[in-house]
Amino acid sequence: MQELRPRKTFDVEALEELIDHLIEASNNGAVIIVEGRRDEKALRSLGINGPVVIASWRPALELAEDAARIYQDIIVLTDWDNKGDEIALNIGQHLRCTSAHADLETRCKLKKLVKKEIKDVESLSLYMDKIRELHEI
Repeated sequence: MQELRPRKTFDVEALEELIDHLIEASNNGAVIIVEGRRDEKALRSLGINGPVVIASWRPALELAEDAARIYQDIIVLTDWDNKGDEIALNIGQHLRCTSAHADLETRCKLKKLVKKEIKDVESLSLYMDKIRELHEI
């Protein structure tokens, strides 16, 4: 495994802000859509206690319609690989036809910050632990 290099402070702060945003949105009733059970587990270990929906179990249209019926705010947080991009795009397109607010921007920001270091949501918790240790946060 490649050793983590200390990153610029603004990257660490931006990453912490994104995690805080996810926690706050979740606490305020937003649902977070992820690809699999390990992604959900990683979010839970980061302090996200609100609803999480697993995308890999259902067709994108059905998932988007059901989520929009139940939740007003929906954060799509799929992995930042080709499969994750495709899932996010499909769900996002279906959510545009609903009255729910779909947040795909958080995923894009997270992808830009960590893409060179990790490739998926399930690695996010361990990555954050290492970053916090490196920067003594």
